[in-house]
Amino acid sequence: MAFAQRNVSAGVNTGADPIKVMVVDDAVVIRGLLTRWLGEDKDLKVVSSQRNGKLAVEDIEKSNPDVVVLDIEMPEMDGLTALPLMLAKKRNLVVIMASTLTRRNAEISLKALSLGASDYVPKPESTSEVTTSIDFRRELVDKVKALGARAVRMRTPVRTMRAETRAGRTAQPTTRPASAAARPAVDTRASFRGAGQQAGAGGKFQLRPYASVRPRILAIGSSTGGPQALQEVMKEVGTAMNDVPVVITQHMPPTFTAILAEHMGKAALRPSKEGEDGEELKAGNIYVAPGGKHMTLEKEGGSVKIRLNDGPPVNFCKPAVDPLFDSVSKVYGSACLGIILTGMGSDGAGGVRTIAAGGGSVITQDEETSVVWGMPGAAAQTGMCSDVLPLKDIGPKISRVLKGNTR
Repeated sequence: MAFAQRNVSAGVNTGADPIKVMVVDDAVVIRGLLTRWLGEDKDLKVVSSQRNGKLAVEDIEKSNPDVVVLDIEMPEMDGLTALPLMLAKKRNLVVIMASTLTRRNAEISLKALSLGASDYVPKPESTSEVTTSIDFRRELVDKVKALGARAVRMRTPVRTMRAETRAGRTAQPTTRPASAAARPAVDTRASFRGAGQQAGAGGKFQLRPYASVRPRILAIGSSTGGPQALQEVMKEVGTAMNDVPVVITQHMPPTFTAILAEHMGKAALRPSKEGEDGEELKAGNIYVAPGGKHMTLEKEGGSVKIRLNDGPPVNFCKPAVDPLFDSVSKVYGSACLGIILTGMGSDGAGGVRTIAAGGGSVITQDEETSVVWGMPGAAAQTGMCSDVLPLKDIGPKISRVLKGNTR
């Protein structure tokens, strides 16, 4: 596996209701194994196990799962065909695609994300590898819990309001986040969409001023929900990227990152590829950290070059955001703009501190629009970000900052 996520306490369901899971896989051994792994966790309850997409679609309303772990290649109806049919039956259903690490399956997994799947888990190639892979088991359980916790929270308030109505009490309106323009603090208390990570005192985070110099590089870190978020950001930044290189670390395994880079290029209408060791950065180009390698930057003479290394995972991830951000700050100092988007864990929080210490600026995604508010929540809690924004506002803000306008 390219990375093994841990530290997902933000996604753990601590309420009384377990997260209800459906497992869909045509291989009886794999289906039984996943069912057993998930069933052994006290926060999870497997409510259905199906051998193909057709049976799964037919069972959605009866079993009413919060999360579906959906295989791609199955007889009668494959996962990609079943996905929109499932979502049509249950709008807030969380679907996690499960596929082996082939280019075709990676393409299908990323397409599934654009069709409404929440995430994916790459399966080892063979049944024997699946049964012995500790990383695969951990990633599967962690993602089901993190994404499923959001689904449980989304249905919990309905029961609470009904109970209060029966008791003769009036339900209070939900508190929504205050505008990020309010300085010096931003209120990020909001919906049930995030990972449930607790905010600082009063739910407010300190914000620091943007750097006074225009950025000469844009560095982005993301994980769960990242491919969709990255696409939206890349589309919105537009021509502001013409004068700076863009470097991205998205937690993904090999093969997936190459396809992600292609998708980023199509979204941004500019050159985009996996970074290569020794490659010189060029303005207007996008470079994605390849799965299974850490990507950093290094100044060499009058140019800046990419360095790849095969060191141990950082924050249980490889590639990791912290090494990239640390190196970006070292090379560019205050002329650095960092972005933390949706994702599990806390990778990137250390790099945010490094960028801030070097005089650079950081924008992080808010809780309400994050698929999982682990990484951006940890970044916000450092008190070193210049803005905590909804996803739709991040691209336009980046565009303005890259042009020298921080308002």
